Amino acid sequence: MMLRLTTAIAASAVGLAQAAYASTDYPLTLTNCGVDFSVTSPPERTVTVGQSATEILYSLGLADRVNGTSVWFNPVLPQFADANEAIERIANDDPSFEAVVNKRPDLVAVQYEWHVGPTGSVATREQFHELGINTYIMPADCDTKDNSTGGDGTRTAAFSTDSIYKGITELATIYDVQDAGEALITDLAAREQRAIVLASSLDLPEDLSAAFWFSSTDLGVSPFVAGQLGAPGYMMEKLGIRNVIESDEEWPTVGWESIARADPDVLVIASMDRRRFPADDIEAKREFLHSDPVTREMNAVKNNRIVEMDAHAMSATMRTIYGLESLAEALSNMSFNE
Repeated sequence: MMLRLTTAIAASAVGLAQAAYASTDYPLTLTNCGVDFSVTSPPERTVTVGQSATEILYSLGLADRVNGTSVWFNPVLPQFADANEAIERIANDDPSFEAVVNKRPDLVAVQYEWHVGPTGSVATREQFHELGINTYIMPADCDTKDNSTGGDGTRTAAFSTDSIYKGITELATIYDVQDAGEALITDLAAREQRAIVLASSLDLPEDLSAAFWFSSTDLGVSPFVAGQLGAPGYMMEKLGIRNVIESDEEWPTVGWESIARADPDVLVIASMDRRRFPADDIEAKREFLHSDPVTREMNAVKNNRIVEMDAHAMSATMRTIYGLESLAEALSNMSFNE
């Protein structure tokens, strides 16, 4: 059943790309995260606010159209290191509105609505549009998600990689590079299927459980852990893992005592370059888990079933599929005979 389902997913994704495989007829009007906008030609100058948008544009062969990037969690994918080095990084974290506008972009491509949205920390979409600058938010952050609840938002339905493929298809159409979009979706769908098939071939416990720890405002305080319906929830559902965190929030804070009582079999911890909080440091996470009197007694810690994953893969991005792969591979090397 799982194999048939994943084959259908891959076929659907490829079909989506093929349906869009035609030259773009400009002017092109799109409804994106509830906002209509039009482009009259392929954007020549793009600023990205979010690593997801950056890496998708690079993957579509559009690095030469990107003249500024911002909001980075992890190093750029190795195959884009040279191209990325030549493009100005406006900010590691949130850029200012002025810094983005000063790059004179035709389009601002955005990962998170809380950066550019109704209460955007960078600006609202209207502020950009009033200057004749279009904005595009990756659908993964607004499809099946309510960002008006504050924080990282709340999922109204489970994240699906369909929203990633939708974003790739729409960006490929905006820039008139549909062949590149088709190739990227085909590759990602195949990788997604292989990871799921690998996990289904393993002799995993029937009630295997896990928790994903992104970060904490300080070590020892309640951590930001993955809810049921976001990208980590998708990974766990596809690989047959139960998420011990029963929340629809994207990244709820849950006390370590509660997590320890749930006692997940596996802990997945985020690795990132960002240093906004002490627990952003992967080594600090590991030291805390092994030294704290509550966490060190957890099954996953005692049995060294701790998986490091790029923080960017834990968000709803193209890299989520890479995270799915790395988790399946990690499970294949674990023993659950205690």
